Amino acid sequence: MAEPTKERVSGHPSRPPRWSQRRRLLIVLALNAALIVGLVVAGLLSNSMSVLAAAGDTAADCLALVLGLIAVALRDRRPDHPHAQRPIAIAALVNATLLLLVTLMVVIEAVSRLREGSPPVEGVPMVVVSLVTVVVMLAGAFVLGRSAAGEDVHMRSVLLDALADAAAAAAIAVAGVVILAAGGLYWLDPVLALAVSALIATAAVQLVVKAVAALRGRVVEFDGG
Repeated sequence: MAEPTKERVSGHPSRPPRWSQRRRLLIVLALNAALIVGLVVAGLLSNSMSVLAAAGDTAADCLALVLGLIAVALRDRRPDHPHAQRPIAIAALVNATLLLLVTLMVVIEAVSRLREGSPPVEGVPMVVVSLVTVVVMLAGAFVLGRSAAGEDVHMRSVLLDALADAAAAAAIAVAGVVILAAGGLYWLDPVLALAVSALIATAAVQLVVKAVAALRGRVVEFDGG
């Protein structure tokens, strides 16, 4: 008889590295928490909407990671229960929802700046904090490992978040360099914030679809790991 409530992933569906998941999530949570302060300070000093957007995204990621750790602990209490994966799917759904909310707020502020005229932005803090963010996010992705893409919906969401944040931070660094070199072009900051928002929203919507499917007991296939 089929077991519709169990989630099948590529690799080894019945033996996810559960003890390793907790350790990896804790390390990534520590990296994100340490980064938030730097992003907020740099965003305020540079008056950069894109940097502040990254700070909001990182704060949402931290909350999602805490929920994910709780979900993993709940799952591991009764790993053979038919609904053992349900907390994981719920954590992924909350993660995606938080990302969409943060994205919406960033879009509203970015559009407002474009309409009213973009204020001056300091390029140096943008570049420095963005390069640091790239390093931190890539370190987080390395800790999670390529296998995270195929373990479950939450681990996949955390890995996608890390890679998307690294790409966004690299783009912000490039914008900061352009602003420094041109001595203007401040409109690049809100435009970039909109581009980052589109990237994050796309990944978040895909996660919502997968998480809802898992909650409804459907088989969830992954193309990663």
